[in-house]
Amino acid sequence: MSILIKPIITEKANAGSESNNCYTFQVNTKANKVEIKKAVEAAYGVSVEKVRTINVRPDRRTRYTKTGIQHGKTNAVKKAFVQVAEGDIIDIYSNI
Repeated sequence: MSILIKPIITEKANAGSESNNCYTFQVNTKANKVEIKKAVEAAYGVSVEKVRTINVRPDRRTRYTKTGIQHGKTNAVKKAFVQVAEGDIIDIYSNI
């Protein structure tokens, strides 16, 4: 089971990483905080101080087509906000 799926790169996430040393990742929905902490420390070689998680509900959409009304939804995801120790940094852009 892969814990870390991908880092989230948005304006809000970049502002948090610059000011609070807090990085945002999309993680497996069944992962807990201890597993996320161990995965980040193993993958990036930093010491993690705090992990906060949030479950993001799926977006529901309705389309009106010639054949009728189509209902759909996106996938539910889990985000993890990882705060690393002072002086440690995670270089997210190195793998691009």
